[in-house]
Order: sequence, then structure tokens, then C-alpha cells
Amino acid sequence: MLHIQRMKPFYMSQEQSRVRLVFEYQYFTIKKGEELFHFIPSEGKEIHINLQNLQVENLGEIFVFQKGSRFIRLPLYQLLLISDIHTHLKDILQGADIMESDPMFTEPGEVEAIIAELERTNLMNLIDRALAEGDRDGFHRLAGQLNAQ
Repeated sequence: MLHIQRMKPFYMSQEQSRVRLVFEYQYFTIKKGEELFHFIPSEGKEIHINLQNLQVENLGEIFVFQKGSRFIRLPLYQLLLISDIHTHLKDILQGADIMESDPMFTEPGEVEAIIAELERTNLMNLIDRALAEGDRDGFHRLAGQLNAQ
């Protein structure tokens, strides 16, 4: 099994519901046994991830790693099978907060509507509490806030 020693995209972009990760020299290294191989962008250098199903789309992309005069050529699908790359991809996506900026997850006005509904629900709970505790002043103040919304 191969272990990813370092995996940091040189460039990352989001296009609709897909994330594109681009790798360059020194940003991607794998460890095979005790030997460290460095990525070289001689063939493939991108990973495309579909945000709707979190699947890698370009499985046929060939990644090449080098140590001295030795090379390892791996199709992306094989790299996914024999390494811990999933963990690193997950960390990259979480660190970039990709999901929050995806239009699929936040439509125009949706965030504001959700916040307004949460505020209204919270106000209703506070009114219920004031009624349960017999707090007339609190009830009237909260009811006034509810009417102002």
C-alpha cells in the first residue's frame, strides 16, 4: 500500500458542482515502503471531484512520481484503490469550505430565509417559556417583537 506523505493542491477552482485540484512539483509526495517519490506533472496533474456525490470524475488521469531515475506511473483510479488519498482529499475539501460556496447548497435568499425562520422559532420558544413561568412583562415584550417581524 502507498501512503500519501504530502498532498497540497497548487491551485483549486470550483466550476458549478465540480472542484478542480491542480498539482505541481513538491506539492504531492507518496511513500512506497521507506522510499519517498515526488510528483512530476509530466502527464496528469488534475483531480476533478463532483460535489453532488463526492466522486472523483477523471479516474483515467495518469499521475507520475519520481525518485532519482525511477518512476511510478499510476492511473488515478489505482491511486484511489491502493493509497490513503481519500483522507487527504476530504481534508482539502473541508479546509477550503467548498460546500458553503456551492450554488447547489445556497440559493439566493435561502440563507436569509433560514435565519429568519430560526429567529422566529427561537422567539416562539421564549414566549412559551415566559408563559410557563408566568412572566407577563417578558411575554408582552416578546410578543411585541414577534409582531414587529
